[in-house]
Amino acid sequence: ALVDLKPRLVTLGPDTPWLAADPQRAKAIRASAARTLITTPLTLRGTVLGLLCLYRTGQADLYNRDDVALALELAAHTALSIDNARRYTREHTIASTVQRRLLPPSAAAQTAVETAHLHLQSEAGGGGWFDTFALSSARTALVVGTTTGQGIHAATTMGQLRTVIHSLATLDLEPDELLARLNDTAIRLAQERAALPTDDPMPRQPLTASCVYAVYNPLTQTYTIARAGTPSPVLAHPDGTTDIPDLPAGPPLGSAEGPPFAAATVTVADGSILAFYTESILSTSPSAAPASPDLLQQVLTHPERPLQDLCDDALYRLRSDTHQGDAILLLARTRPFPAEQVATWHLDHGPEAAAAARTHTQRQLSLWEVDEETAYTAEMIVSELVTNAVRYGAPPLQLRLIKDRALTCEADDSSYSAPRLRHAKTVDEGGRGLFIVAHVAHNWGVRYTPGGKTVWAEQTLPPAPTAGRSEQRP
Repeated sequence: ALVDLKPRLVTLGPDTPWLAADPQRAKAIRASAARTLITTPLTLRGTVLGLLCLYRTGQADLYNRDDVALALELAAHTALSIDNARRYTREHTIASTVQRRLLPPSAAAQTAVETAHLHLQSEAGGGGWFDTFALSSARTALVVGTTTGQGIHAATTMGQLRTVIHSLATLDLEPDELLARLNDTAIRLAQERAALPTDDPMPRQPLTASCVYAVYNPLTQTYTIARAGTPSPVLAHPDGTTDIPDLPAGPPLGSAEGPPFAAATVTVADGSILAFYTESILSTSPSAAPASPDLLQQVLTHPERPLQDLCDDALYRLRSDTHQGDAILLLARTRPFPAEQVATWHLDHGPEAAAAARTHTQRQLSLWEVDEETAYTAEMIVSELVTNAVRYGAPPLQLRLIKDRALTCEADDSSYSAPRLRHAKTVDEGGRGLFIVAHVAHNWGVRYTPGGKTVWAEQTLPPAPTAGRSEQRP
């Protein structure tokens, strides 16, 4: 049967020749009093997946040709089911792999924020994601989001949205403005999906997503949070009390209509924990509606415990074995930013400001023991930023230096006019300030504040020298 892929109808008896070649099977056949056998290969597109054997025992009638036709139909259906299961497993494996590759392998360590996460993928492969990454001026961005659908389509959509968030974050957008731009991207992706051919399975899957985007500023000890279709995070205070901040709710991403996105600022104390999560982690059973976050608040009543232990406790208390959608929990504990690593000066809004800024910078970097090359470049950057603020900005003028994993130079003024990077010609007398900053700095940008704007530039600090090796005895 496996040679010609055709079924066989065999009458079983004591003198059946092939029974002698398989004594163990022959013993089982005689013990069951089997009288007739139908055997047919399980094939699909010429590939053998298995072999189906049907025995009839006892006083029942013998198999006939009609039974062979029925066995062929059963074998064809079984082979198709096996192949579908294999395809599903393969697609689920691909979707899970793509999702894992698109997520950060581990949360990047930040000076002022300690994070831990819990991420349980749905059985069908979902589009949930979380992220933690550094922003300018020692700030940290935290993101939790999900996309509708399952499988490879949800995973790729998640990757697209996550990439857009990183790109928008480099522009120093406020969280509400970032979600508005992200919503435009989701709408455009939904329109592209709807324009696919009718035989493509993707147009039948609506594209919506949820996302919460938060920015923590350790210098002001505040979170600025905007959310789109996500629950409000839980805030655990250092004394063990918890509450849910009253944050404005925004529509899910991909919605052409609905209220505009809004952001709110929450002031926190050092040692506080903010818990961002998806509704799926609160589901106590697959069919039940998401529960209230009361149990999650109970988990966070001991904020001094390690964050990963709190994530594990949340999993054991809140989750069932089977869940719908990706279950994500991201915990962020605030830590004090070293006050000695920040220096701020108020400068006169006049021609002498650049010289004063260089003097302050030189003295401060000497106290910080910054290497000579980095300090020289920082003086050049500060001079250009302050000169630009004096020429095109408005008072008051402030200079700030931040020494973290990078050295950040900031110039604040009250004007909202954005500086523009120019490529000055040879005969031009000016217009090279920001061009010089962009050339010598690792990164630079403009961030708007309620009182004006901040123009900043970052320099990569060389690694700290390691202690010399101890001398070995001869």
